[in-house]
Amino acid sequence: MEVSGWGPGAEWAVSHAPELCGQADDDTGFAPAHPLIKRLHHEIRGIRLPRTRSVFEAVVPAVILQQVTTEEAVNSYRHLVNALGEPAPGPAPLTLPPSPQVLLRTPYWSFHRFGIERRRAEIIIRAARSANRLEEIVAMDIAGAYQRMRAFPGIGPWTAAKVATVALGDPDAVPVGDYHLPHSIGYAFEGTPRSTDERMLELLEPYRGHRARVIRLITVAGIVAPRFGPRKPLRNFRSY
Repeated sequence: MEVSGWGPGAEWAVSHAPELCGQADDDTGFAPAHPLIKRLHHEIRGIRLPRTRSVFEAVVPAVILQQVTTEEAVNSYRHLVNALGEPAPGPAPLTLPPSPQVLLRTPYWSFHRFGIERRRAEIIIRAARSANRLEEIVAMDIAGAYQRMRAFPGIGPWTAAKVATVALGDPDAVPVGDYHLPHSIGYAFEGTPRSTDERMLELLEPYRGHRARVIRLITVAGIVAPRFGPRKPLRNFRSY
């Protein structure tokens, strides 16, 4: 592996490149028995669960994704980064996510132009205020890391699992409370168009320790449950 880095974080990024690329991911003990999961594991080679070690950087998009559509969240995060981030060092035209210091100085009403209402904005601001405490979970055991995250107002089981998947590379993270995921898991395992968190956990229980790996396989394979009813309308908070 050849890695190059630029800027103040270059040495850190280069030294952690293997983790960032998922090289430290260990699927020992993952032995899928369900025919679909077994087939996906055989067909979709090279899937890795990376570990970014950047907790606050994972918290912000996870909070933005709370209770909104993926399309809304992606647009909001892109506008936030473009407005408050700064150019990344190096030859590629990239933009860094805004730092905790920048977000801490941003009043909640300024988030409205990004499509983020007061509740989510205040969660982000509070997290920015305690960014160092959040970053400490990288050195904690996984149970302690979840406990620390969930102690923050606005970070519940769903958000904690989303963050742990990205920042900690937790192979067992399950975002309970997701709008679509239980249906997709139920559809993949049983062919049912609708399911529940409880049933999802039952179906994933045989894979405890690797439940996030199963979710990743199903997601990468593009397996989703049929969707019924009108599409949820996009909301606009810019005029609030």
